[in-house]
Amino acid sequence: MNLSTIQKRLFAWGMGKANAADDYGIKLIDCPEYESLGELKQALLGNLQHKVLEIGPGAGANLAYYPNNIHWIGVEPNVYMYPYLKREAQQQKLSNIELHQGTAEDLPVENESIDTVVSTHVLCSVSQLYRSLQEIKRILKPGGDFIFIEHIAGECGTWTRRVQDGIKPVWKTLFDNCHPDRQTGEIIQQIGLETVNYYEFKLDFPIVSPHIAGIVRKKINNRIFKYFARY
Repeated sequence: MNLSTIQKRLFAWGMGKANAADDYGIKLIDCPEYESLGELKQALLGNLQHKVLEIGPGAGANLAYYPNNIHWIGVEPNVYMYPYLKREAQQQKLSNIELHQGTAEDLPVENESIDTVVSTHVLCSVSQLYRSLQEIKRILKPGGDFIFIEHIAGECGTWTRRVQDGIKPVWKTLFDNCHPDRQTGEIIQQIGLETVNYYEFKLDFPIVSPHIAGIVRKKINNRIFKYFARY
């Protein structure tokens, strides 16, 4: 067993333990719409329908928020997460699930086949952020939504940003390639999806603060819409 395998097993074990954490106890700062992370997740995930793909679901911390009648697809590179995911899905009575080993840069599903893509605290760790977002856009149906909760870089020159920049090499090693200073919000705005809801807030832990969350939607092809509108 090499070091990489040991790290993956330990990370999966730690994520499995984290499933018991109470997101409602994690308070959001400067977010007038929601008081806690649990409330935000419930609002974003609690009414989804049909086919939902979650990128990097880890050990399944989000599964408690989904309606149990959706078709849930998890794309997770760490196979040691799978026993925790399956156990959590069973506990939450999610019966229609699929698990695929893969990455956000190369999602193993067909073009325009997914109603909703979900990413929570994952885009900080992908190897190629822009390519990952283009993949999300590719697989979404026209009118489909990308839902995200992500931590981002602090403003340049602030104490938070200096800490993020300084700790990044060690942080990436300890937390599965997590970049604490990634400017994810700016890249999301570049891929041509329409903003539906958008939130900015902070957490008490400055390294993974500030945060962004929201919903962006894939545009419906106007020519196709106009064609069907005639009938």
